[in-house]
Amino acid sequence: MNDRYSMVIQWSNEDNCYLVHLPEFPWQQFHTHGKSYEEAAKHGHEVIESLIEWYGEQGKPLPEPITFPQKPLKVA
Repeated sequence: MNDRYSMVIQWSNEDNCYLVHLPEFPWQQFHTHGKSYEEAAKHGHEVIESLIEWYGEQGKPLPEPITFPQKPLKVA
């Protein structure tokens, strides 16, 4: 599993479930969903794994993970 990729999970009142967006793979707004936060996260990880496999099969380079600047965090 590759944990370097971002996952945004948010509740949708309209869909009555958690929606998952993968910012590094932006060709669609939401990639999967789940009835619980945990289920949405599990499905998000599965989609990331599938995308990594697909990129490899296609011989395409993976997108660069979004990272924060390498500065130490300050605790208030």
